[in-house]
Amino acid sequence: MSSIYDIDVVTIEGKHQKLSDYKGKALLIVNTASECGLTPQYEALENLYKARKEEGLEILGFPCNQFGAQEPGEEAEIQSFCTARFGVTFPMFSKVEVNGEGRHPLYQALFSAIPERTTAPDSGFVEKLKGYGFEVKDGNVLWNFEKFLVSKDGEVIGHFAPDMTPDHPILTKALDEALAK
Repeated sequence: MSSIYDIDVVTIEGKHQKLSDYKGKALLIVNTASECGLTPQYEALENLYKARKEEGLEILGFPCNQFGAQEPGEEAEIQSFCTARFGVTFPMFSKVEVNGEGRHPLYQALFSAIPERTTAPDSGFVEKLKGYGFEVKDGNVLWNFEKFLVSKDGEVIGHFAPDMTPDHPILTKALDEALAK
């Protein structure tokens, strides 16, 4: 694949779209879930979107049901939940698989660019997952709300663990740098 912009995605409303529609924008790509302990990050993502959209930030949400079956609903249910509960206005897309044989081409491209994630210092998140018996593998999304940052020119420049909230200083610094270019 020559560019992230060549990748086709499907909106939560079922319309095909190319990521090239977001050329010139910094992208924060997040796999989401409605029934997860991290689901309140939707509110922080929406606040970030409202605060930084005019600077060129787009947040793209990709629901995924691969982690504890925490996104069981159909697209219309997911969209309704996100809008009613968290006022989400950033673009949401159809459910995707982010790990395994069915991994969406977007996530293949993201991991090809930056397989290692930045974790919140001293969070213990990975150890918690292992303690619950979850297999933690390099090159795989750990859990819901893992984030990838793409520059305005389409280069994958950041990969952040699920426990790194949208307002975490490390993520904020990376966003500041991406939006300044």
